Amino acid sequence: MKLVVTIPAYNEEKTIGKVIDEVPKKIPGIDKIEILVIDDGSNDSTSKIAKSKGAKVIRNPKNKGLAFSFARGIEEALDMGADIIVNTDADFQYNQTQIPSLVKPILEGDADIVLGSRFKGRIEEMPFGNYWGNKAMSFLVRTLTGLPISDAQTGFRAFSKNAAMKINIFSDYTYTQETILEAWEKKLAIKEVPVDFRKREGKSRLISNVFVYARRAGFTVIETYLSYKPLNFFLAAGTIMVIAGFMFGYRVLSHFFATGEVGPYIPSAILASMLFILGVQVMVIGFIAKLIQRNRLMHERVLYETKKARLS
Repeated sequence: MKLVVTIPAYNEEKTIGKVIDEVPKKIPGIDKIEILVIDDGSNDSTSKIAKSKGAKVIRNPKNKGLAFSFARGIEEALDMGADIIVNTDADFQYNQTQIPSLVKPILEGDADIVLGSRFKGRIEEMPFGNYWGNKAMSFLVRTLTGLPISDAQTGFRAFSKNAAMKINIFSDYTYTQETILEAWEKKLAIKEVPVDFRKREGKSRLISNVFVYARRAGFTVIETYLSYKPLNFFLAAGTIMVIAGFMFGYRVLSHFFATGEVGPYIPSAILASMLFILGVQVMVIGFIAKLIQRNRLMHERVLYETKKARLS
């Protein structure tokens, strides 16, 4: 059983060495442990230090972002023969000695993906905006999926080989929420374990502005949800519009049947007609989106089988 620990890194020369040193050398149930650093176009000594610590390093020619680096790390880890992949951050905020807790549910066959929850563990320090932003985003993911997830933004997580082959990243910003929504849609088993979260050394590369992060991450969540559950959304939106149309049209019809005239209710009649027509159109869009989704899922199955054949 082989474990590959992937570490996306961008200008983390101060901490990358400490992260690598902290990764356990032996884990029960794991025969081999390798470390893969994805240098996202750093202009410091991140790659040099990682190599000196014995990690394999792949480098993006320029800064491509966390989502791209994460996805590249997963693909490279699979090519390295990983049976389990643990992804962690390069800023030394997560405690790598807790990796055995992350991989245990996968080794025992209880989970396909394991999330290291900071909110179930111990948080040394997290800025006020980040804390409540993470809480709000986790609530959104929890509401959309119905999964009891307390920390949807954690970067400390483990994937089985099968889960890693099924995950496809389309976001160009962050992968954290997208992978959960995708795993939920594909009925992969997700479990949380408590982890420690240390005070960060320096400024966050991803969340330099909590409002920008909330906007972009929120858009990623909605976009991903629409990709996997388009009919749910458009059917609900269209139904609301049709009902609103009937509500506005009710008094128009009541007046018409009573007097034979529309009279003062012409604006309401126009609004009711527009809402009804628009609602029906939105529902039709939902059915079209569902057909497109089926085509995409077919392509994903082909991609999964291709990966499986290549890696076998």
